[in-house]
Amino acid sequence: GRILEKTGLCSQITFGRYVRQGRRLRVDPKLFIQDLQFNEVPVRVYQPKAVSHRRRRAIIFFHGGGWVFGSLDTYEKVCRYISRESGSVVVSVQYRLAPEHKYPAAYEDCLNATIHFMRNTEHYGVDPARISVCGDSAGGNLAAAVSQTLAGRSDLPKLRSQILIYPGLQALDFNLPSYQQNRGVPLLFRERAAFFALQYLNGDASHMQEVLEGSHIPPDMRLKYRKWVSADNIPEKFKVRGVKPLRPTDFVAEVYETVKRFCEPNLCPLLAEDAIVHQLPESFILTCEYDVLRDDGLLYKKRLEDNGVRVTWYHLEDGFHGIISLYDYAGLSFPSGKRGLDSVVNFLKGL
Repeated sequence: GRILEKTGLCSQITFGRYVRQGRRLRVDPKLFIQDLQFNEVPVRVYQPKAVSHRRRRAIIFFHGGGWVFGSLDTYEKVCRYISRESGSVVVSVQYRLAPEHKYPAAYEDCLNATIHFMRNTEHYGVDPARISVCGDSAGGNLAAAVSQTLAGRSDLPKLRSQILIYPGLQALDFNLPSYQQNRGVPLLFRERAAFFALQYLNGDASHMQEVLEGSHIPPDMRLKYRKWVSADNIPEKFKVRGVKPLRPTDFVAEVYETVKRFCEPNLCPLLAEDAIVHQLPESFILTCEYDVLRDDGLLYKKRLEDNGVRVTWYHLEDGFHGIISLYDYAGLSFPSGKRGLDSVVNFLKGL
């Protein structure tokens, strides 16, 4: 992608989208699948054909891809598997992608599609008390943000759960232990995590180095959020692969002015106040050992538990970022990815 961009043939994002575009599959004999629009947001609805003697649970799914990649087709196999194996209605949401559509476009699409579905559950045989939001990576970020927004709504059904698969939940500290340990581990390098966050925020990654160094956050704000975003809150067993203490960098006010919306919980859900967090539904968090975003999940797990929210945590000791999206991808499938996907299905079956 970088080579093609340097030669002027296409941008690396365009190339990445082409590689990840996926394809429509053959008819699934066990599912009824249709493409619809919810509040002008494209969605794909998966409904099991088997007869159910009660209204079904539903999962609203937001795909990963750093807010810049991914489509309904990219996650077709994952959504089919979840729907078939859990007997649930799955709604896959095609939110607008960055950098063409900057924050909060993706968040707003996911929220609007979710609200539309919650108000029309009778059309899909869904129990309004058993609706969950789910997403992986950037999709996990969106699921957490939507869950927080809906937590205080009295005009809609309460979400039954939120399912966050190696979510990215903050952009204050790109030097947490997992970022140091896994900075060069595919499929998500440390630099790319910052690049994607900046693409989503404002479509401009020119200040990526300052963000990686931590120069983009004022000292007083960093101190304020240290209670939630800190290596001190990561269990010691996750530091055994090595963590270097880093010297504080000089704050650059001009950079902060361009990225200050990183402090908004709708963009970085880990920064939500306790008053919101304690209202959140039962949660499932999946983390991978070899993933720069591992500690985002661990920090959010602690925040939820500290606020009395029931959390089911599943950690893939041999997992890496994006492993769920590779389920049966191009004929390949990693055993740990299948275990992770089955852990999600098992959690759903218990709701």
